[in-house]
Amino acid sequence: MGIHVVVGANGATGSVVCRELLAAGHTVRAVSRSGTGTPAGVDVAAADATDAARMTEICAGATCVYHCALPPMDSWLPTYVDLTRSLIIAAGNVGARLVYADDTWMYGKVDGPMREDSPIRPVVYKGALRALAAEMILSAHSRGQTESTIGRAAELYGPRVESLLGAGLFTAGLTGRKAMWPGDPDLPMTATFIGDFGRALSDLGQHPGAAGQVFHVPVAPAITGREFIETIGNVAGTSPKVGRLTPGLIRLLKLTAPIAREGAELLYQFERPFLVDDNRFRELSGRVATSWENGIRQTLTWYRANPERARYRLLPGRPRQTGNGPD
Repeated sequence: MGIHVVVGANGATGSVVCRELLAAGHTVRAVSRSGTGTPAGVDVAAADATDAARMTEICAGATCVYHCALPPMDSWLPTYVDLTRSLIIAAGNVGARLVYADDTWMYGKVDGPMREDSPIRPVVYKGALRALAAEMILSAHSRGQTESTIGRAAELYGPRVESLLGAGLFTAGLTGRKAMWPGDPDLPMTATFIGDFGRALSDLGQHPGAAGQVFHVPVAPAITGREFIETIGNVAGTSPKVGRLTPGLIRLLKLTAPIAREGAELLYQFERPFLVDDNRFRELSGRVATSWENGIRQTLTWYRANPERARYRLLPGRPRQTGNGPD
């Protein structure tokens, strides 16, 4: 069945990919900078993922390499392209498929549902870097260097995820405090449960029809931000009030917490309906998304078991962010 190499294996997405691959009976090699924090049952390798020679050594014998790696949020610009280039080279050198864990930032501000062929119009530099990385990967596929496929998630939520739908909202739900929504709470939105992202990436690594294509991974039917918060409260047994991050409060957060400045750049996603079309992936795999209630219940269970992560904050505040994990 070959070896499956997961880069960024100690992050939220990478760890789920590892578990899905293990459950399917694959041999999994988990790569992170530290070589720690990976799921049980994997072969562990510590490496700087920007080192193409080292990554080629680690990927020897692999049939698939999963790019779930992210540098710290405040150092994307100097490292992300090098990281992606390294994994393209390594996967190509060993003849493995490269699966890229992507998001929707490259689309920018979109009217209507985002589809895989939506125009690429990023409005923040992280979106531009995501667009560049995707182009590098698809170009490598087109020229025959590395067989590749891309799975794109909407805004993530779930266990271990640091996102705009993360600790602040779930901690408010657990405690009954006011939940501050990052935009208009009455606009419809879709989101990706972290477990669905991991399962979809595992599928893309093994499905023969996925090569050379981009897929939006499963999302549950659209709800409003207010309904999302109310569902958290219903599952938690509380009644959190719904607030809204105002422009003035956001400016203050950006001044007082540099990492919050990085998260604040992404708030544009919730200034209009945030809708992602996942029909292409559904047709490929037949999978459907985890229900909101089920995903929220799993997330609350995780926060209860990890109270040190259940900290009330208004914007993502950990040094490594967005759910795809560190490199």
